[in-house]
Amino acid sequence: MLGSLESGRLTLEELHRFANTPVRLPTGLYWDTLRLFQEIRHSLAICGRERKIALDGIGVDTWGVDFALLGADGALVDNPRHYRDARNTWMTMDKAFVSVPRQEIFAETGIQFMPINTIYQLSAMTWAKSPALGVAKTLLFTPDLFNYWLSGVVRAEVSIASTSQFYNPVTRDWAKGLLRKLGIEESLLPEIVSSGTRLGTLLPEVAETSGLSADTPVFATASHDTASAVAAVPSEGQDWGYISSGTWSLMGVELDAPVINEHAAVLNFTNEVGAGGKIRLLKNIAGLWLLQECRRAWALAGREYGYAELVELAAGAPSSGLTLNPDAFPQPGHMPEQIAEHCRERGVNIPEQPGGMVRLILESLAARYGEVLENIEALTGRRINRIHIVGGGSRNELLNQLAANATGRTVIAGPAEATAAGNVLVQAIGAGIVSGVGEAREIVRRSFQIQIYEPR
Repeated sequence: MLGSLESGRLTLEELHRFANTPVRLPTGLYWDTLRLFQEIRHSLAICGRERKIALDGIGVDTWGVDFALLGADGALVDNPRHYRDARNTWMTMDKAFVSVPRQEIFAETGIQFMPINTIYQLSAMTWAKSPALGVAKTLLFTPDLFNYWLSGVVRAEVSIASTSQFYNPVTRDWAKGLLRKLGIEESLLPEIVSSGTRLGTLLPEVAETSGLSADTPVFATASHDTASAVAAVPSEGQDWGYISSGTWSLMGVELDAPVINEHAAVLNFTNEVGAGGKIRLLKNIAGLWLLQECRRAWALAGREYGYAELVELAAGAPSSGLTLNPDAFPQPGHMPEQIAEHCRERGVNIPEQPGGMVRLILESLAARYGEVLENIEALTGRRINRIHIVGGGSRNELLNQLAANATGRTVIAGPAEATAAGNVLVQAIGAGIVSGVGEAREIVRRSFQIQIYEPR
């Protein structure tokens, strides 16, 4: 995505789109990391060689928790695993709790317990005596890896580091004591930098092949995609919450300090770091993952549906009166059958047509939003009057209206490309062009259209 900031307005242009498809091997599920970086380089070449654009900055954001391990020579020692790899199970978490009690982990990190968290991925590698972990010298989260390959600078950006469940949002440093108790080498961890930090400039070889200037800056933007998206929420005042809606729905509020107490632990909320040093108190919800997996299963069965077509079918389908827990379906594959089996076990009718299945998914998500909203208000003592939905899911008009109905709150949808907007604007903050997140949000309000949904 190319972002252009002029006269207080931001425009975004898609330069290059490519699939991010994991690769399943006999040893596990992996990201196709080298191909992803090759696609990044192709995008830069579109700017430099085809368009002759001089960039003021480059910033990378990705999903959370996943990481790469580098050897002493700076090379990958293994291809990075996908967070949905089969080794990441609830049993791994339970085994970790034997060494470090659950309460201690939450008190140190304030992070929601999920088996995909970096701390449990590393624990699984430790217990398996992973050869890769044995020779690794440095751990880099996914966006930090791409920043390293672009600039040669090894750093951990704070928003992505905070997803690991071994970062302490109170001390603003790694929770090294937790790692020691789990037998994980703390020497793997690089220096942490703030969102918007200028890391350096493009490596000469990258600059040459892309046709860009060798002094093109590389920024550690808000490198967790949700942190970038929240930085671009077009909010005003204090009485708002957000849902970053995509494969995951991340629902929360922005605070000055983390909420780390027994109530937050019981509700399994998370305290991640956002742009400007803010805390994103939020809940991870499975999101549109279920719809994406259903669509993939139907395509394998010979029926290709577009997302707009599925939403239209769902809008015309009757409500089943049933709601699912979206988080009960973490594993990929055969999603319609997984949901059907879930219904069968509970003695309820199974939606027979895709429209009914999609409506069930969307109504379940909206109901979950309502539950999480109640918990946020209980944790913060703050009434949320407006919910900003940003990200690709903000285009789903049916889900937006169902969310307004289920929460009883005004829903403000857009921008869909909030992550890209936030990425660019945090770079601009780092470059001294934008004064802070407040001004960034003013720019978003001027630059993008929004849609408002009232409860019915």
